[in-house]
Amino acid sequence: MSSYEARFKVWRGDVQGGGLEDFAVEVNDGEVVLDIIHRLQATQAPDLAVRWNCKAGKCGSCSAEINGRPRLLCMTRMSVFDRAETITVTPLRAFPVIRDLVTDVGFNYTKAREVPSFVPPEGVAAGEYRMMQEDVDRSQEFRKCIECFLCQDTCHVVRDHEENKPAFAGPRFLMRVAELDMHPLDAADETGLDRKRTAQDEHGLGYCNITKCCTEVCPEGIHITDNALIPLKERAVDRKYDPLVWLGSKIRRR
Repeated sequence: MSSYEARFKVWRGDVQGGGLEDFAVEVNDGEVVLDIIHRLQATQAPDLAVRWNCKAGKCGSCSAEINGRPRLLCMTRMSVFDRAETITVTPLRAFPVIRDLVTDVGFNYTKAREVPSFVPPEGVAAGEYRMMQEDVDRSQEFRKCIECFLCQDTCHVVRDHEENKPAFAGPRFLMRVAELDMHPLDAADETGLDRKRTAQDEHGLGYCNITKCCTEVCPEGIHITDNALIPLKERAVDRKYDPLVWLGSKIRRR
């Protein structure tokens, strides 16, 4: 096994402020950035705060920004960097810092609670749901989400405009609305819940200008923009402006 010495800049601080601290640290073949952070804790900075859990890219806990790009520390291999470059590790910029690389992502859980859950169809017992396989596949893609919140962090509507947060759910939860609206067994309409209207009026769908930055940083490879946000926008526009769709919705309600 070969090793070399890498240069790191790691953000240290808390809600009061902080800055980048320089480190020189050993790197071995096959290691990921989280391994290096752990080595720093073990050898040079025992009080360095970092959130992590599974170290397998499935819990979403170790989200941070590496050289300015939102990534999972445990899924970013050191081999992708040039040995001569300095690697910068900073906390997620869109959320308040608690300490060092740990941020307060409570905003996301607030938004999750604002999305009404699946409404079971009346008269169909649990275990009797039947769906076309293509509908199952569509929902399964969205359910691969590990809630790392990298898409929330990179979305400029959240990242660059704190004032938008009360009115904008962000790509992760607009994707959830889209999944439920596309679900063939969701009976929300029958209860008077119009998911397309709430997406527009309550979750800020109109703020999204489909730059696809959320898709680019998703570690699960979910096509958030193309498969969720754009179709949801199309459905919302149809419901609001297409006279035939509007008339059909009124007839169905009667």
